[in-house]
Amino acid sequence: MLEMLDVVGGYGRTRILHGVSLSIPSGGAASVIGHNGAGKTTLLRAAVGLLPLTSGKVLLDGEDVTRMRPHQRVRRGIGYVPQGQQSFGQMTTLENLQLVAGKDRSAIEEMLELFPALKTLLPRRAGLLSGGQRQQLAIARTLLTKPRMLILDEPTEGIQPNVVAEIEQVITDLTTRGDLSVLLVEQHVGFALRATQDYHVLASGRITAQGGTGVGAADEVRSLMAV
Repeated sequence: MLEMLDVVGGYGRTRILHGVSLSIPSGGAASVIGHNGAGKTTLLRAAVGLLPLTSGKVLLDGEDVTRMRPHQRVRRGIGYVPQGQQSFGQMTTLENLQLVAGKDRSAIEEMLELFPALKTLLPRRAGLLSGGQRQQLAIARTLLTKPRMLILDEPTEGIQPNVVAEIEQVITDLTTRGDLSVLLVEQHVGFALRATQDYHVLASGRITAQGGTGVGAADEVRSLMAV
């Protein structure tokens, strides 16, 4: 379980987050939805330790990780896929995976089952992949760290619809297993609500609404974001 309790933080004298609280249960998936500038990426940076907090706490399975550095949180089980389909462009797809998995071929094979499109791309340099292919590679590489909490920042940005559908299916499959939690930041309301069980609307660094992603949630969220 990931818990963020009354989190306040920002950059220099500029405060971005104003007392944000949310929790993602073990095996659950939650989305944070908001416009550009709402503070979504800042919230994720606070969760993974890239942004020191002015006040508040971050807990992982009950352990206070607020003062831990990013690499320490990774060891505790947080996996972070930042915005922008990041990969090592001069390395092949396979080398990108091996960088994390080492000689554990079975772990790589597991990723290729999740993302079958990568199978034929193993010898290709990552810098030559499409945006959607790089996004799948970035998620696969993070999953190779065997996180308990997967944090995704705008995974559909600039991605073709068929790949968006594949990523949505992967998130659904992973959370169905029950051993991985997901925190997803998105502007794509439909994708976010289909891929997660709970939503949080973030505006101007504050949670303005939250609830389950069942019937009627899409209309409610879109109306809130239209304000």
